[in-house]
Amino acid sequence: MSTDAPVPGWAEALGRVPSGLFILTAKHHDQETGMLASWVVQAGFEPPAITVAVRRDRYVAEWLGAGCPFTLNIVPEDSKAFLKHFGRGFEPGQPAFDGLNTSRCERGVVILNDSLGHLECETKGHIDSGEHRIFLAEVIGGRINGTSNPAVHIRKNGQRY
Repeated sequence: MSTDAPVPGWAEALGRVPSGLFILTAKHHDQETGMLASWVVQAGFEPPAITVAVRRDRYVAEWLGAGCPFTLNIVPEDSKAFLKHFGRGFEPGQPAFDGLNTSRCERGVVILNDSLGHLECETKGHIDSGEHRIFLAEVIGGRINGTSNPAVHIRKNGQRY
């Protein structure tokens, strides 16, 4: 869609659906990475579950599809550093966590210690939706690190990030 074309009303309305901002960290064999994720929603209580959408052409989608564990690190509303660090993404094998305060969960996945908190997740299945793959994951652990509010993302247009 051209940037000068008028935006349909439905696209403006869809863009106003708020979402949180998260850093998804994943480990696949001896590789690991992190990426900015904004399409995350709680999907169950018993067991606790979330859904997360990842573009199908991203290598992280392959990792999650293979069942690798991941964490969702909750971005605090006042943290521009996480957005700057993870906003452009990382190529496979490129170090994603240099210079960050990190630890690891029991499954060896990176936790961002300066996040508002994190959820440790295990993929249970997925469906495809357009250019994205939507993963259902069980929350198997996590913690909260602070009392600030989470970052909220509202797009101007429901046709692009």
